[in-house]
Amino acid sequence: MVRLFTVATILAAFALAGATAQAQPKQGGSMVVTYKDDISTFDPAIGYDWQNWSMIKSLFDGLMDYKPGTTELIPDLAESYTISPDGLTYNFKLRKDVVFHNGRGLTSADIKYSIERSVNPETQSPGQGFFWQIAGYEAMVSGGAKELSGITTPDDYTVIINLSQPDATFLHIVAINFAFAVPREEIDKYGLDFGRNPVGTGAYKMTEWLLGQRVVFERNVDYFRKGSPYLDKITFEVGQDPSVSLLRLKRGEVDVLGDPIPSANFLQEKNDPANADLIVEGGLLHTGYITLNTTEPPFDNKLVRQAINMAINKERVIKIVNGRASIANQPLPPAMPSYDPNYKGYAYDPAKAKQLLAEAGYPNGFETELYTMNTDPNPRIAQSFQQDLKAIGITAEIKSLAQATVIDAGGQGTAPMLWSGGMAWIADYPDPSNFYGPILGCGGAVPGGWNWAKYCNEEIDALAAKADGMASTDQVEARLELWRQIYNKIMDDAPWVPVMNEVRFAMHSARIGGEDTLFADPIHIPVHYEYVYDKDVQ
Repeated sequence: MVRLFTVATILAAFALAGATAQAQPKQGGSMVVTYKDDISTFDPAIGYDWQNWSMIKSLFDGLMDYKPGTTELIPDLAESYTISPDGLTYNFKLRKDVVFHNGRGLTSADIKYSIERSVNPETQSPGQGFFWQIAGYEAMVSGGAKELSGITTPDDYTVIINLSQPDATFLHIVAINFAFAVPREEIDKYGLDFGRNPVGTGAYKMTEWLLGQRVVFERNVDYFRKGSPYLDKITFEVGQDPSVSLLRLKRGEVDVLGDPIPSANFLQEKNDPANADLIVEGGLLHTGYITLNTTEPPFDNKLVRQAINMAINKERVIKIVNGRASIANQPLPPAMPSYDPNYKGYAYDPAKAKQLLAEAGYPNGFETELYTMNTDPNPRIAQSFQQDLKAIGITAEIKSLAQATVIDAGGQGTAPMLWSGGMAWIADYPDPSNFYGPILGCGGAVPGGWNWAKYCNEEIDALAAKADGMASTDQVEARLELWRQIYNKIMDDAPWVPVMNEVRFAMHSARIGGEDTLFADPIHIPVHYEYVYDKDVQ
């Protein structure tokens, strides 16, 4: 029998998110958000940075989404869905009350077109590879087909997607922006400029974009989720120095800091009682780590890698970042399913580290290089690592370079050690597999890949494939437990030194209300714009 999922009650609660612990919000009002950098694009097939993700999510919708402030999947454009017992066929029933910003109703053909557009090599979407499991993917990527044979649309409100093999992450895949619905006629009209002229089905529509100055969103009065959004208008001001933005927020000219609170001001602002209700702390699906090139001596020796894990004083790093992180002891961050709260990791123990180095054949240590991004605080963090390594006999020369250069060194395997700060992994979707395949799996250990440790354990790769094939609902817990075992095995091999899990501190004005989780949403970074509201509206 198929497994049927409906969400009438969830959607009712979803529409009221942000109001449960606050005064009942009213519709209307506005908000000003500041960013240092301009937005690159609003094309959901192209956008792939933390800044434009939440903005794109306000303009577009996908088959699935996440309950506000959580990693819990719920249907979005889909009204319901079923999955076949073998995990190969997904049948989505679409809502019939969804219209694009241009006034045309959404149909199943739009879903098919939008996913195929991201897979089409001509689009050059960075999300192309997410859809590998859909039947016909290889043929389309190679140019042998113009459509995905695995997606069919028997009527205007039914989308059937057939997979070539079960994939427990698939519902997450159709919740990311690369699967969001776009209207073909607007793509045809604007071509490569669609990212500057976005047309979606989302809660907001873009009405103005002055490059280097501001972007304006206005409420979509035809949005299918009635009562959302609350705000009539959001103005995103770009090119704003974060320190200036902070001063403007305190003067009442700005409502949300899109960028983090400046380091120089953080402790003062955080400790100010006047900001108790204005600064929101929340976890990110983020891990910062040191990679050790497992294919080159001396880091091809597991004992050396374990020794370095024991040598790093992570508490000092937390102080360097003003407490805006927690200590990491495994690849997964605490908010990620399969995170193991019982795993102890490697204790900070320089004496034991020196002992392991001697056992590995390096009683006098060795010389190496540590690559880091050259923007603060990363060079200071690298100097902390350098001090720790010196204490156990390892002399590490710091290579403080531009981000692109560091990424290239990691991808090409020329960096013996690499601090991921500033480029650390933030999950594309809240599933443990996303912290494996790209950055720890054999598939990522290729020239140009993001597995900078060049770590490839074929036994673990096979276990990961088994985990992702466990797609039925009665296998959920078993799958999560298998991922816990996988990451524990990885930590025994020690290709990384997990250092910290970033904690986001968002700051907003007293005028803007909503549940705290909306300002520290793990998916809609930095703010879930649909459910915050203007308290001044009566």
